Amino acid sequence: MATSLEHGTGAPGRASINEKHLRTDRWWIQPLISVVVLVSFIVYATWRAFENAYYFAEPLISPFYSPCLSANCVEGASLLGTPVGVWWTLSPALLILIFPLGFRMTCYYYRKTYYRSFWMSPPGCAVSEPHKSYSGETKFPLIGQNIHRYFFFAGLVFNVLLSIDAILAFKNADGEWGHMSVGTLVLLANATFLWMYSLSCHSCRHAVGGRLKHFSKHPFRYKMWTGVSRLNAHHAKFAWVSLFGVALADLYVRCVASGAIDNLYFF
Repeated sequence: MATSLEHGTGAPGRASINEKHLRTDRWWIQPLISVVVLVSFIVYATWRAFENAYYFAEPLISPFYSPCLSANCVEGASLLGTPVGVWWTLSPALLILIFPLGFRMTCYYYRKTYYRSFWMSPPGCAVSEPHKSYSGETKFPLIGQNIHRYFFFAGLVFNVLLSIDAILAFKNADGEWGHMSVGTLVLLANATFLWMYSLSCHSCRHAVGGRLKHFSKHPFRYKMWTGVSRLNAHHAKFAWVSLFGVALADLYVRCVASGAIDNLYFF
């Protein structure tokens, strides 16, 4: 029996199935939606990165451009100064987006999404794939997925910076504290979504308790691991919500900075 299984559906005693699949539902809708959404985000993020404009309107800064580190940053947008400004004169977003995009591109959930949607490996459950061989993530370029844990820690740094941006958004355009606007809520929501996405990450779950052999000896880390495990069950949801959130936050700041809309203050 083991020998016949190794030879697939054409082995003696097994049914011969010539069709690529026997599914009658519209299984292709989900991978198609994933392609459309991800390509749209990539196109938008690329356009915004090369636009190099309309990313700061006191006290709001686009998450695509924070922290602004290049020499040509808009005045007031450089939270950390311009330590690379001497040699980096291109759009600051090109320097920043490497890390959050690297984190998402190597994310366990997004791997499943674009493996199915773009590489059709496989495009759906019980649907055959066009590839004749499978090497997993052991060869170039997929072996690069193993650096996901490093992008995870880099992403935490950006989460902290974006959280600071959200706090600074409690100022008004004159720099006075104690004010709240629509932009404040937008940046707060964006930072919250990104934290939920990061904290629900599989790498985060492994970092806080994945290597522990005796949870009883590490009660605090066990509680952390339990909490992250609960979040991990919703990782896919946080992945999509945070993706839309960061794009909409950038779009809102752009609209304010370009003068298309006003940043409405509640108080």
